[in-house]
Amino acid sequence: MRSEFNAKEEHSVRAVLKSFRPAIRGILTSSAIGRNIKVHYIAAVAAIIGGLYFDITKMEFLILLVVIMQVICLEMVNTAIEKTVDLVTDDYHIYAKIAKDVAAGAVLMAAIFSVIIGGIIFFPYLLKL
Repeated sequence: MRSEFNAKEEHSVRAVLKSFRPAIRGILTSSAIGRNIKVHYIAAVAAIIGGLYFDITKMEFLILLVVIMQVICLEMVNTAIEKTVDLVTDDYHIYAKIAKDVAAGAVLMAAIFSVIIGGIIFFPYLLKL
């Protein structure tokens, strides 16, 4: 019989570093297979370049980075949900549709929020031009 001690993961530096491999593979895979995530990456680069150009404050830059990462992370979760649903069924099922639609809706909400935040940050700088 296995004890809790035997079920624990190894906590060596090597084991911890090895655990990053699937995560890095996931980031690269989502970038390779996802059409929408590429759009988010382009928008993120544009926002970061805009932040550097306008010399936005450190706090504004941090907020910008948070909303950028929120959108990208949600897009990755959306991709994972879509691929999982596709794995489970090829047939139309209302629950599969709901899962995909809700995940896509979360990304859309985050993207809209990030555009609003970007507008609040950049609008005063654009007015000064």
